[in-house]
Amino acid sequence: MKPKKIPMRMCLGCGEMKPKKELIRVVKSPEGEISLDLVGKKNGRGAYICRSEECFDKARKARRFEKSFSCRIDENVYEVMANELRSEAENS
Repeated sequence: MKPKKIPMRMCLGCGEMKPKKELIRVVKSPEGEISLDLVGKKNGRGAYICRSEECFDKARKARRFEKSFSCRIDENVYEVMANELRSEAENS
């Protein structure tokens, strides 16, 4: 029997390939709404970041979310995502 393949994804912040379960998915819904997907089940285009604020800030400054989703992202959307990331980090 073959060993189970672990899906790998690249963090938009640090650029490292990591197992998908270690990362947080940022999703753009078909309606164009951008949010954090902490369970990884939301419908839409996904991009991944590490569970650190540092990687989130790097990806934000380099506009990697905007490049990944091919759209402009409002500043208050970033603030909501940053707050969700902070509260998720405090709970785990």
